[in-house]
Amino acid sequence: MVPSEFYKPRKLAPTISFMPPKTIALVGLIGSGKTSIGRRLAKRLEMQFFDSDQEVEFSAGCSMREIYSVFGEKSLRDGERRVIARLLDQPPHVLATGGASVLDKETQTLLKEKAITVWLNADLETLVTRVSRRTDRPLIQNGNQREVLEGLIEQCYPVYKESDIQVCTFDEATNSTVDRVIQSISEFVKDNYPNHYVLKSI
Repeated sequence: MVPSEFYKPRKLAPTISFMPPKTIALVGLIGSGKTSIGRRLAKRLEMQFFDSDQEVEFSAGCSMREIYSVFGEKSLRDGERRVIARLLDQPPHVLATGGASVLDKETQTLLKEKAITVWLNADLETLVTRVSRRTDRPLIQNGNQREVLEGLIEQCYPVYKESDIQVCTFDEATNSTVDRVIQSISEFVKDNYPNHYVLKSI
């Protein structure tokens, strides 16, 4: 017979929780997991989720690829800036930003002032593998995808490095990455917004 102590309920470990004082904005290149991680993160934090690319398409009534091919990259960036500015004026939520949207100086300033920015940093090989399955993003459709991504890394990573938080993404279960993102955000909130930080058991 199994000893009765084996049936004793385990004492649950405390988990860190926080009330985000600002929108949590995920930045990173296409393939870094902003949308999939963002959706799960928002659910865990009981917040709304927005994808700026989807919001741009909804506002324009056409796809990102069509905006880029018909109106050009400048118009696309202008549209991203307006959409991101509108979203950042809403109550705190989780926001997945377009990969190259941060190249716009005004967008950089908006994100710095009104969001906690989290860079999802994926290595080149991971990005190439994931992007090879995508056909909906204009900047990676022309030419060799690896070369295009290398060019975007050179342009965007110096900006991404200014983010409040950096989390490396690996070939792992999405929920595992979300756990690490939550841990990193909670530590940032504890250090910078202590009134929004609590410790509780679940």
